[in-house]
Amino acid sequence: MNEQPFTFNQIHIEAARNASDDFNLFHDKHKWLQITHNPFKGPIVLGFQLNAMIEYQLYLHREAHHENRIISENGLRFSNYQITYVNAVRPDRELYLDIKKTLIKTIPELTLSNRISIKSDNKTVLLGSKKETQTPLFLADTDFSNLPDLNTLPNCSTVPDSPYFLKRKYVNNGNAKNFLSGSLAEQAVYFDELNGLVEYPEMFPCSLASGALLLKAQIEDRHDFKRNPMVYTSHSISVNREHLRELNNNHKLHILVKQLPESKSRTLNNTNIMLRVYECYGLLEDTKVLFRARLCLVPLEKLLNGLYNPPIG
Repeated sequence: MNEQPFTFNQIHIEAARNASDDFNLFHDKHKWLQITHNPFKGPIVLGFQLNAMIEYQLYLHREAHHENRIISENGLRFSNYQITYVNAVRPDRELYLDIKKTLIKTIPELTLSNRISIKSDNKTVLLGSKKETQTPLFLADTDFSNLPDLNTLPNCSTVPDSPYFLKRKYVNNGNAKNFLSGSLAEQAVYFDELNGLVEYPEMFPCSLASGALLLKAQIEDRHDFKRNPMVYTSHSISVNREHLRELNNNHKLHILVKQLPESKSRTLNNTNIMLRVYECYGLLEDTKVLFRARLCLVPLEKLLNGLYNPPIG
């Protein structure tokens, strides 16, 4: 267990949500009150913000234990996150991150893995793992060869003859730095223009998927975010670090979102609450797949009507 507690303040939430275009009312210091039956009694920290904090602390862990050499020498170019959100995180509360000892497995392929958890007020708020692999662990078989040239399509539109909603973003160093600062990460580890250091963190481009989901719901479904709010239950993410190194200031990123039909085969913790599952991809301008993510959500109402009782507080 990390003996040093972490604390997010509202300014950290503001920095992270502004940098990632996340306009979810749950994070707004004023508009959280407009959410019907909001149990959180104030703004809450972004899921991707917690992910980024974990990314940075695992970077420090790898450095301290000389594990980056193993990753480099064995071509472990995929960084994989499996995160389950157990509870919401409020600002001004102490958090404790626990990173378990790194396990190295060779079957079926070489993998470095760490189990992680975050606790606050002696309650678990997040569980998960991070694994370094040669191949992506999530959505590895998706084929984009039949897609049209995404550069020619309107922003915030449906890709013709496909199930994908397209959100186009131009990443920039300033937003990435703000996202890092909002996630309690040291931006100087990733950016030092005087010395030619520009290395985007793994979670920043992935975090832009949240804004894409919000826009898809707003444009296609005319979703009412006040009366029918949704909350994340889990993230499963694979990031290609080799492609990440190609990302630079003002580079174009195509974010593709595919919503899966609700199914009784995909429910929350064996309850009858069906998950809202989205497959999200970040493609560089030359269609290289930067990240693959499966994001699961449920309506807040379902969590509060007695069908499921998470430790919200």
